[in-house]
Amino acid sequence: MSATTPEPVVAPAPDDADEALLAQLGYKQELRRRLSTFSNFAVSFSIISILAGAITSYGIAMNAGGPVSITLGWLFVGGMVTLVALAMAEVCSAYPTAGALYWWAAALARRNRAAWAWFVGWFNFLGEVAVTAAIDFGAATTTMAFLSLTTGVEVTKWSVFSAFVVIIVVHGLLNTFGVNLVKILSDVSAWWHLVGVAVIVAVLAIVPDQHKPISEVFFEVRNATGFGFAGAAVYAVLIGLLMAQYTYTGYDASAHVAEETHDAARNAPRGIVLSVVVSVIAGFFLLFAITWSIQDYDAEAATDLGLPPAQIFIDAAGSGLGKFLLFICVVAQLFCGMASVTANSRMSYAFARDGALPGSRLWKKVNPRTGTPTNSIWLCVVCSTVLVLPSLVNTTAYLAVTSIAVIGLYIAYVVPVYLRLRNPDFRPGPWNLGRWSGPVGWTAIVWVAFICVLFVLPTASPIELSNFNYTIVAVGVVGGAAWLWWIVSARKWFTGPPRVAHSPEETVVSSPEES
Repeated sequence: MSATTPEPVVAPAPDDADEALLAQLGYKQELRRRLSTFSNFAVSFSIISILAGAITSYGIAMNAGGPVSITLGWLFVGGMVTLVALAMAEVCSAYPTAGALYWWAAALARRNRAAWAWFVGWFNFLGEVAVTAAIDFGAATTTMAFLSLTTGVEVTKWSVFSAFVVIIVVHGLLNTFGVNLVKILSDVSAWWHLVGVAVIVAVLAIVPDQHKPISEVFFEVRNATGFGFAGAAVYAVLIGLLMAQYTYTGYDASAHVAEETHDAARNAPRGIVLSVVVSVIAGFFLLFAITWSIQDYDAEAATDLGLPPAQIFIDAAGSGLGKFLLFICVVAQLFCGMASVTANSRMSYAFARDGALPGSRLWKKVNPRTGTPTNSIWLCVVCSTVLVLPSLVNTTAYLAVTSIAVIGLYIAYVVPVYLRLRNPDFRPGPWNLGRWSGPVGWTAIVWVAFICVLFVLPTASPIELSNFNYTIVAVGVVGGAAWLWWIVSARKWFTGPPRVAHSPEETVVSSPEES
């Protein structure tokens, strides 16, 4: 070859490009990139899990709002959440890193970057722990209902809590020792959900001898909250939206596993949006079919099983077929909890990697054999268990935990969107909204502000210790502790996640405060 012949240009392999982009964001590749486009989608879709959230929280909307909250409420909230997902996905495409939300906040804030990262990270951590707790507590409730129907075991607070402990420990073990199995099961989970929903819808449409009038499925309002003031029915409908809003959580998982995803700048944002859109569509058919097949509303709402859909299945499809439909839900919820522990541990690992968690040196360790943050997995298991402990004395504990998950996560979801809209220097990634960024982003922010107020309000009357909505206490404790720690100590040493300023001459790693 002559000296004047140009050297052939070789495009970097996809994994090399991912690794180079991650290096520009300030990190070296430590986690193993195992996830395809479908696998990334499957993680978020499994955590949203319409067969988990929509089933276990169905009773919330059944008592607060009734069918109108369940069906039309699902579609309305789904539309709002899709806007949130679109706005998040655009930021994710620019910054595909496991730190996700809090990293984005640091990168996009024009002042006080470390402070923005600190508080977003702590709300994200709270939301991740709460959603894991809520998913596995819901799985325990469904499992005990199934065992009660098949073996006659009694459903009590202690039996449900014991089942929760067993389930979350198994999920911790799977994420610790069965890394390749977890990936396979995540893919299987997506198909299980889609096929499972199709089976349930078909059975409930064909088998029952009678169905509710379509008008009642969409427009009937129920208020069993105990509130009787003027406008209480409207208040109940709004409270009932928690069912849908809680179900639509956890899709930030696609961002948290970005460092394990091929072509993350495109596939992680796709995973965020597609997981929500598919859930909106499939979830509507599921909820319509369940509500349409209700045989005895009052009896099924007050079932001793602690899970109204279980009684609806039995009454509508018969004992044997009803138990089979419930079994489909049990398996889906176990898949969901497993994926939630995965995402939760990745967020905790990333936050600890930048020194923001107590004992960060311990939680940021990656197991060299499996390429996973083993210690962070068990941190999440323990914290989620602590959050569920009040269920032993509080009848609305599940509702409170779901509210905590919603508020913690959605604050963390939209703060980076707000900062992105305020930052004229933001450079979109290959997946972006173009001129729709502003309208989509601001609408998402307004919606989240509304639900953060709504879901700390009382949910039952008269208000007593046994039904007190302790959401505001949990959110206040974590927010207050994070603020106090910041004022007393963290502001002196926490500089936020590293960032890289790249030029043709040099690459400089710096903290957000220095950039």
